[in-house]
Amino acid sequence: MSKTTVLLRVLALMIPVGTLPSAVMAQTKEFTFSQKANDRMAKKLNIPVYFALPVSARSAAPTKVETTDVLIDFKHPDAKGAAADIGLRIIATKRAGMAARLAKSGLIQTGDLLLTFRSEWGGSGAYPNIQMGVSHTGIAYVKNGIVHNLDNPLNEEYHGAQMRADLTSEHYRTLDYLHVVRPRNLTDAQRANLVAWAERLNSSAKRIYPSQISFNQDYNAPKYKEGKSYDFVKTFGQVALGQKPTGTLDMFCSEFAWSLLALKDCDPASSGESFSGTSVPACIREPMKPMEATGDFIFRRNRSSNAGLADGPLLVIDALKLSSAERTRMLESVFVENKGRLAKLSVGHKTLAESMQPKFAPLQQYYTGAGGGFFQSIKARAIRSAVNREIPDNYSPTSFLVNTLLPVDNANRTMDYVATIVIE
Repeated sequence: MSKTTVLLRVLALMIPVGTLPSAVMAQTKEFTFSQKANDRMAKKLNIPVYFALPVSARSAAPTKVETTDVLIDFKHPDAKGAAADIGLRIIATKRAGMAARLAKSGLIQTGDLLLTFRSEWGGSGAYPNIQMGVSHTGIAYVKNGIVHNLDNPLNEEYHGAQMRADLTSEHYRTLDYLHVVRPRNLTDAQRANLVAWAERLNSSAKRIYPSQISFNQDYNAPKYKEGKSYDFVKTFGQVALGQKPTGTLDMFCSEFAWSLLALKDCDPASSGESFSGTSVPACIREPMKPMEATGDFIFRRNRSSNAGLADGPLLVIDALKLSSAERTRMLESVFVENKGRLAKLSVGHKTLAESMQPKFAPLQQYYTGAGGGFFQSIKARAIRSAVNREIPDNYSPTSFLVNTLLPVDNANRTMDYVATIVIE
């Protein structure tokens, strides 16, 4: 027995259980189910079943994860006995040292989308329910063994003092839940490009925000226009490269993240010339097809059909394969306003939810008619067309999560759900 081994065994006997450094206590784990943990998480989350996800939304199960965090395969109680296994993969973690642990374990990787998840939104009304509790999108990059975040607004509220961007800013230290969604099939080269773009944006944030990149509070006004070039992504890249394009590019959080992922095939160290030209660089490619307000998957169910921005709860409930009466009851519950829960929303989101509540009557008819009988389906299709004419194709914070609800082999699916971080 080596002297090192003897020393470690002596230390283990001297230090009480629970006080060893995480590097010593880390174990190889997988996401596992236990009824006790499930009951605890069900009570803690207190979310409707349509805030959870079917197993088909998940990425390949990570195995042999070395971590001190607790990994839980959560199964929503309201899906017990249903056709689909609906739940969440939960990473129960402590706030202190979280960014280092998540990087070391590989549970968060460069390019992952960090979706702020507000469990308290569940069951409060149509708007927060359709958003599936998702209020904000950031993007992760791993550098020097730490998970870093990049968000718009590019300020210290989201990135912390000196723009450390290590999940300790006011925004990240005051939230309790994060969904992690991963773009499919990112290569090492693409991840390296994303790190390089993120570093440029972070290091120049005080210079470019808000004079060159600002925050757009109107989530219904995306820069994307169907059939048009991605000139706004080019402008985004020019700002990061220090090329000083004219004007100010205002972007909401998920548009910022979508645009950064669109640069994954562009190496900022060698692509400056292509960004200074008159055309959009060929390396810019959409990471996910922007969605219509409502999709056609619920009607067509083929490999080329797509989900819609408002389809999240509909697709989760559809996966349950409930009886007609129970399906209708649950779909209608999405649109019921709960004043008590609504009061838990921030002032801005509460105002928006209350102002939009009367506008959801047609969408409720679409929900209950889609997947119903022949005449119901015809009416739902008509409503879908009318709704889609009023709302532009978009990439809302929830859209990345909704994309994971498409079948695994669907041509439009480019995202996988990894896990939900529960900070305890």
